[in-house]
Amino acid sequence: MDNKPRRHPLRRSRQDVEASRHTPDTPQTRAPAYRLAFNDPDFLCRDELRPVRLQLELLKPEMLMEAYGIESTVVLFGGARIPAPTERERAGTKPLAELSKYYDEAREFARLVTLRSRAEGNREHVIVTGGGPGVMEAGNRGAADAGGVSIGLNIVLPHEQSPNRYVTPDLCFNFHYFAIRKMHFLMRAKALAVFPGGFGTMDELFESLTLIQTGRMERIPVLLFGRAFWNRIVNWEALAEAGTISPDDLKLFRFVETAQEALDAIDGWEGAGERRRDIPGR
Repeated sequence: MDNKPRRHPLRRSRQDVEASRHTPDTPQTRAPAYRLAFNDPDFLCRDELRPVRLQLELLKPEMLMEAYGIESTVVLFGGARIPAPTERERAGTKPLAELSKYYDEAREFARLVTLRSRAEGNREHVIVTGGGPGVMEAGNRGAADAGGVSIGLNIVLPHEQSPNRYVTPDLCFNFHYFAIRKMHFLMRAKALAVFPGGFGTMDELFESLTLIQTGRMERIPVLLFGRAFWNRIVNWEALAEAGTISPDDLKLFRFVETAQEALDAIDGWEGAGERRRDIPGR
């Protein structure tokens, strides 16, 4: 990241970090106050530095994806607890075991999308997931099946979340802030594929729909896999009937059941204009 041609004659910060390792060992040089501010984890983790950390979490993945050549993405949201069909016996409930079919659909959808992405030089329509288990693993796995690359936007959690082994290592990111992570999901998105999931999936889906509904983000295909699941979880028509959303808002998304149906829906989607390179919701 720091190998670009110099545009100024000033000494690199990295050189000073290296030089600081060779300073004489004295009470003064051992004191925390003497550390370079940008090389001092204790200082950077102070509450007062939160704005700086937010900016760093926005910049690091943006710069690395730009350097990699990623132009656009297709996002997969879905439950971390949904097992692969071969592991459905480990599911804690029968309904969860039955949802394992969506692991295969997510994997196949990602494979089909990635075949197209490879033809575009792994720059356009790159699969991005939360990088964890369940549906996220299926998405990254499908991209690997197609011989392409995929992105994982992991986040530090007390349980469940660690990178799955199918994420392209150079595109595997880790976050502290949910808000910045969700921005990165949408900044390059050309389509959203949303599979059954829990609170996290609901949060990601409804924030995305809100940005589109309010015009803070251009309309892109939003595909909900599993009509029966979603209609059981959310009474969409009741929202429209109550007047809390417009009946036209029900056209912001579409139900699909299979990977091929989702791909066909993306190809035939109306109103999906070219995505702006600004940040959704800014």
